Amino acid sequence: MNKIKSKYIFKDSYNPKYVNGAQGGISPQGEIVINFYLERNALPISQTYQIENDKVAPKEIESEPSDLNNSFVRVIENGVIMNYQSAKEIYKWLGNNIEKLEKLEDLAKGKK
Repeated sequence: MNKIKSKYIFKDSYNPKYVNGAQGGISPQGEIVINFYLERNALPISQTYQIENDKVAPKEIESEPSDLNNSFVRVIENGVIMNYQSAKEIYKWLGNNIEKLEKLEDLAKGKK
């Protein structure tokens, strides 16, 4: 059996990021584009509080933006572009790892 060794080179800037969503599609060149994002509640630019002498906590009376409670943000820090064959291989790899996680989850729940 022939063997081949693969070595990994990590750039100094390598820094894994947490993501909980993705956006993308097929590019005009027929490649798959995936932009990964972290979706979270929006943070205010500023808040104004009313201080009342008989209360311990101040009362928020204004927030910028004003629709803060109806807003969320998707912070996109990175993405990937891949061809069809690479996408198929990554799809297969993800499927295999999801299957392993499901088996571990079943074991943790006492299923066989």
